Amino acid sequence: MRVTVIGTGYVGLPTGVGLAELGNDVICLDVDEKKINSLKEGKLTIFEEGLDSLFEKHSKSGKIKFSTSFSESIPEADLVILAVGTPPHPITKEADMRYIKQASEELAKYLSGYTVVAIKSTVPVNTGDMVENLIRKTNPSAEFDVISLPEFLREGFAVQDFFNPDRIVVGANSERAKALIADLYLPFKDRCPILYVKRQSSETIKYASNAFLAMKIQYINEMADFCETSGADVYEVARGMGMDSRIGAKFLVPGPGYGGFCFPKDTNAMAYMGKFNGVDLSLIEATIKGNEKRKINMAKRILDMVEDVKNPTVAVLGSAFKGGTDDCRESPALQIIEIMLAHDVNIKLYDPEAMGNTKAILGDMVTYCNSSYEAIGGADVLAVLTDWEEFKSLELEKIKQLMKRPQIADYRNVFDFNKAKELGFDIRSLGRI
Repeated sequence: MRVTVIGTGYVGLPTGVGLAELGNDVICLDVDEKKINSLKEGKLTIFEEGLDSLFEKHSKSGKIKFSTSFSESIPEADLVILAVGTPPHPITKEADMRYIKQASEELAKYLSGYTVVAIKSTVPVNTGDMVENLIRKTNPSAEFDVISLPEFLREGFAVQDFFNPDRIVVGANSERAKALIADLYLPFKDRCPILYVKRQSSETIKYASNAFLAMKIQYINEMADFCETSGADVYEVARGMGMDSRIGAKFLVPGPGYGGFCFPKDTNAMAYMGKFNGVDLSLIEATIKGNEKRKINMAKRILDMVEDVKNPTVAVLGSAFKGGTDDCRESPALQIIEIMLAHDVNIKLYDPEAMGNTKAILGDMVTYCNSSYEAIGGADVLAVLTDWEEFKSLELEKIKQLMKRPQIADYRNVFDFNKAKELGFDIRSLGRI
């Protein structure tokens, strides 16, 4: 099948590479010339575990190509996938639809023959209707269907999730469009459920799923706070809860708050849609407020550990919003760092993959280090804010030798808590004492 993916970000690029691996001829289209030129030169513009080898394989074979031209990328496509950004509005927090509208109007000019336009971007309910109307207005003679094809890729695991989906959701009002998508996903026919629903239902499923997962994260974070006061261990509590098939074990891991581009954006957008439709979504609104408070509280806990130190230095491990990705958008780590900087704390920072994106945000406000141990050297407190696997292999004995004071704020619970205590560390963890 000939597929054009519009947008080469954390959704579009893994999707394009994955579809090429399934045997399709893919063009990744983006208006960002710098990004497309890099991709043409064989340079990935994002970090995702496992993406590099597939990208190299299909770039060389020609199964995936890159372009900035709608006129060259759209006419021959059987399927056009919209994977452009829908960032939050700075005031209302609703999804900003300008890129969806621009892409829809532009692609409409070049549709030739029957084409399915699939919206993979996370969009408000009834966006499919809007896109359909824009295309028809721009090109009244076009033969097409618009469907909702939401993505459920976890950043850091996007490649793995593409090939091992829990489910594929298709919002289609046309049997012809359903048949094309069934052909596209034929390799998954016996591997996961493919759910065909109304377009509005599909658009809602994405928001409802992310809002629910965000609530689950906020819930276990609140339970972690409770465990710290009651003497319970949040990991034992989470394990017991997760054995209940109605609850499940996933997303029951305490941390400094949820972040990334999806959860903050989608919970805010869902709350806005609730108000717009006159529906009380108080659970989602409470989740948003609780998550913001948590990051402030995490920063305060670290600051309390150096309140008696003049010109304190905090070593921070991790600036990406989670391990496995270089994405720093809405990262709890960066928000915690910014709060500490406002209190005149010196920050020494290391992240295995996100240093470039971090520098673009923080500039020269922190000291960037080339390794974990370099960051830890001379620090009054070590704060672990991102759950990279490599942090788990750090040696506590060496850390103690390098630090001014043996203090750890382990907000990803990567260290052996009891061993750290035995070595004389003042270690503050989440959900255990």
